[in-house]
Amino acid sequence: MQPKLRKAVFPVAGLGSRFLPVTKASPKEMLPIVDKPLIQYAVEEAAAAGITDLIFITGRNKRAIEDHFDKAYELETELELKGKQKLLDMVQTVLPDHCRCIYIRQAEPLGLGHAVLCARPIVGNEPFAVLLADELMDATPPATAQMAARFEMENCSVIGVLPVPREQTGSYGIVSVDDPEAELSPIRAIVEKPRPADAPSTLAVVGRYVLTPRIFDLLAQARPGSGGEIQLTDGISALLGEERVLAMHMPGKRYDCGSKLGYLKASVEFGLRHPEIGAEFARYLRTRAT
Repeated sequence: MQPKLRKAVFPVAGLGSRFLPVTKASPKEMLPIVDKPLIQYAVEEAAAAGITDLIFITGRNKRAIEDHFDKAYELETELELKGKQKLLDMVQTVLPDHCRCIYIRQAEPLGLGHAVLCARPIVGNEPFAVLLADELMDATPPATAQMAARFEMENCSVIGVLPVPREQTGSYGIVSVDDPEAELSPIRAIVEKPRPADAPSTLAVVGRYVLTPRIFDLLAQARPGSGGEIQLTDGISALLGEERVLAMHMPGKRYDCGSKLGYLKASVEFGLRHPEIGAEFARYLRTRAT
C-alpha cells in the first residue's frame, strides 16, 4: 500500500515563449485568469486534494511566483490601515493554511522529466502529483482530488488524459489503452508527440499525473532526447514495464492556457462566472455579438 498523497510538483521553469513579449520578464504561470494567476488555480487544486507540500521547480525570472505565495507585509499593513478587510483576507489566503512552499532551482531547461527529477530530494520515497499550471482544469470536485482518490483505490500511478483531434497528436504525449472509452483504463504504451499517422490513439496526456516514486530511478536512467531533454513520457514508458499505470479521463473542462486561444477562452469563461463582474461582462459580450 502506497503512503497518502502529500506532495505535488509544479514545473515552472519553462520559458513561456508562446506568450512573448509578456513572458520576457514575467512567468507565464503568473498570467491572470481574471484576478488570479494560473499558478494559484493549480495550487488550489492541489490543496483540495489534501496535498501539503508544494514543490516548485523554478528557473530564471520566476521570482514573481515566490513573491506571490509569500507574506506581503507592506501591502497587508496598508490594507489593514485603510480598513480594506475583504482585500486583506484575499491576500492572506493566497496560500492555503495547511500548505507550505518549497522552491528548487532547475539550472538548465532540460525537459519535463528532468524538472520532475529535480524534486526527488524533497519527495523522497513517497507518491506525488505533478501539475502543469498552464493546463487549467475546471472540475468539481477538482481534478487532482479525483485522481488522488483513484490512486488510493488502485494503488498505482494515474495519468490524466483527454481525446484530441488526430492532427494534434504531434503536440502531446499519446497513450494506448485497453479501453479508450472507459473512465479508467490500463495504459499499454505511451509515445511522445507522434505524427498523426503513427499515433496509437488520440488520447493525450494533459498535464496531470499522480506517480509512484519508482519514476525517479527511471528518469535518472533515461537517455536525453533531442535538445538534450529528458522527457517524463520516457520515464512513464519505462514504468509500464514494471508497474500498472492507469489512464484517467479528466473530469470537467480543460483549458490549454499554454496557447493564446485557450488562454482567451478561459478568461472569457471564468469572467462570465465571476461574482463581481460576470453579469456586466455578459452584457458587454452580447453587444459585441450584434
